[in-house]
Amino acid sequence: KNLPLIAVNHLEGHILSAFLENPALEFPFLSLVVSGGHTSLYSAEDYGRYSELGRTRDDAAGEAYDKVSKLLGLGYPGGPVIDSLAKNGDPVAIDFPRAYLPETLDFSFSGLKTSVLHYLRAEARKRGSAEVKGKFDMSSLLTPHSSLINDIAASFQSSVVDVLVRKTEWAVKQRGVRRVSVSGGVAANSELRNRMKAMGEKQAVEVYFPSAGLCTDNAAMIATAGYHRFLKKEIADHGLNPQAYLPL
Repeated sequence: KNLPLIAVNHLEGHILSAFLENPALEFPFLSLVVSGGHTSLYSAEDYGRYSELGRTRDDAAGEAYDKVSKLLGLGYPGGPVIDSLAKNGDPVAIDFPRAYLPETLDFSFSGLKTSVLHYLRAEARKRGSAEVKGKFDMSSLLTPHSSLINDIAASFQSSVVDVLVRKTEWAVKQRGVRRVSVSGGVAANSELRNRMKAMGEKQAVEVYFPSAGLCTDNAAMIATAGYHRFLKKEIADHGLNPQAYLPL
């Protein structure tokens, strides 16, 4: 019926999702998009004008959550269950690494996942777990009522959140921005929200999050991005094809 076709990059949808419930948010602002497939920092100057300041060099933060959740036998998606267990754990019980990558705003989380695996293997050996084809039976370590699984979750989460907050804080200082948005599935994480708000108070910047239901991929964020492209008359032709991993 002659309806226009609007091409939308879903990363732009995540950036603009912060506007859905936060009318006080204005350009320019710093945007951290953190999910299972992406972990990137952007400078958002206006609708359609975004500059990537840093990105993950390997695993996205949400991907690390999912992989560690699998190691712990907790299922998918890993973010919500690890966040829940972490509330009852000690975040300094285990000294997992933090890849700060000085002199850059890039991220890295694959080493953290490997460190969790090595820790689990060491604990299994310590407790006499049998090794079969390089794998250990960790069921005795990771019962739902074990304090160890809570401590692993809390210590792992502390490492991820430390890096995300520290990198965002560095970007705030470098760019001199006064507004920050955090979006993507991992933005629903309670520890990240609390720590990022504390960073905002420390640096005197406003920090905006979508509500938890608008952090993961959703139609509202795509509609928001499409609306602003429609206003600028950015209409796609019908030869448009979907493209995975399209850069913003």
